[in-house]
Amino acid sequence: MKDNQKENSLKDKTAKGLFWGGLSNGVQQLLNMIIGIFLARILSPDDYGMVGMLTIFTLIAGVLQESGFTAALVNKKDIEHTDYNAVFWFTTLMGICMYSILFACAPLIAAFYNKPELTSLARFLFISIFVSSTSITHYAYLFKNLMVKQRAIAQITALVLSGTIGIILALNDFAYWGIAIQSVSYTIVSTSVCWFFSGWRPTLTINFKPLKGMFAFSWRLLVTNIFVQLNNNIFSVLLGRFFGVADVGHYTQANKWNNMGYSLITGMVNGVAQPVLVQVGDNNERKLIVFRKMLRFTAFISFPLMLGLALVAPEFIVITVKEKWLPCVQYLQILCFSGAFFPIQALYSNLIISKGNSKVQLWTTISQCTLLLVLMLTVCKHGIIVMIICSVCLNVCWLAIWQYFVKKAIGLSNLCAITDVCPFIFAAAFTMIVTHFLTIGLNNIYILFLAKVSIAAAIYILIMWISNATIFKESINYLIKQKK
Repeated sequence: MKDNQKENSLKDKTAKGLFWGGLSNGVQQLLNMIIGIFLARILSPDDYGMVGMLTIFTLIAGVLQESGFTAALVNKKDIEHTDYNAVFWFTTLMGICMYSILFACAPLIAAFYNKPELTSLARFLFISIFVSSTSITHYAYLFKNLMVKQRAIAQITALVLSGTIGIILALNDFAYWGIAIQSVSYTIVSTSVCWFFSGWRPTLTINFKPLKGMFAFSWRLLVTNIFVQLNNNIFSVLLGRFFGVADVGHYTQANKWNNMGYSLITGMVNGVAQPVLVQVGDNNERKLIVFRKMLRFTAFISFPLMLGLALVAPEFIVITVKEKWLPCVQYLQILCFSGAFFPIQALYSNLIISKGNSKVQLWTTISQCTLLLVLMLTVCKHGIIVMIICSVCLNVCWLAIWQYFVKKAIGLSNLCAITDVCPFIFAAAFTMIVTHFLTIGLNNIYILFLAKVSIAAAIYILIMWISNATIFKESINYLIKQKK
């Protein structure tokens, strides 16, 4: 009886987490889209390129200061105030160190790109590194306790306020400085709201002993996340070094829309996957059932969304951010293909972490990033398109490596994984192909965009209805239940 109550409670938490995660990410991506449209219409590719060249430094510094302790706290079963307090003071001190180092290195970064104006821009933009370091523990607290609603409020509040600031500054000719100030503002607001909602407060009694037990798990995640950021942002560095600032800007714009698309699903799933899989415990049979349901849900949402974005990319870019961004359309369409698989890879990664096997994630990610870097340096002479295609192929094929380790961890067979994912791939691909041919004669860009969206949505829903897809019915029933 208790086991059934516990399972129902976990199902309820998972459903609520997915609902609030989906709602949160949907609202965030909508706000990001609106803000991004305003800024892209006002600013130039060069403005985005200037900030884009610094992104990798901010992200890696953020990973270093976090040091994998968020996941370590989430996976720790018996957690106390001293654990949170030790992580808080460690990450805060690391944030100070990271900012100090990057402040001193700013002239070297500017020299690498041969852009002297990057020195002052970098020193200001990197302020967010220190500010965010003070909220890592509070974020972990909200994450561990499945307080998805509170995290959503923090992120949405930060988006609205920082986006408003960014638009006002862009209208007043602040150029790339407007993007930098917007970024720092977002960090300050989201940090403040996380502090407010978590309810946890640090104490001045500093004791780093609890970190010893967590570091054996977290150090691998630290190295892994560094390579993840390198893998995700290596293009901006190589384009900034071997091509022009405008090329970085166009790629940054394409990658932004691609990230916005798959982050909607990844954020929804990541918000509950690891905590739920940890709560399931060591029962692999039960964990397999939970994981497969998450996998089907992820594929059900991810493939129509990302392939649909590729379908409407030409109209979407022209309507939203004007013709000056047309060069990024082809980049976006190629990136969307790998973007469709990213949420599945994220789910696989969460499963491995929930099993406490950060070593697998470490070496898998390092190998992938190393191969990508070698591949990019090899083909960069052939141009940006070839580089993007090669990276997409590698990222998609690498999913087979993740599948191998997930199979070892919980017994998910290759056939089951294919059965769970491929029907949604075929349904989404068929939908987009049919929609393309049905709308090929339309000339008005606005009518064409609306026709593609509505026809694709209708066809995909019809396929799900006719095929009697379980995950589709469960999603509809849950939404009806929430409405009631």
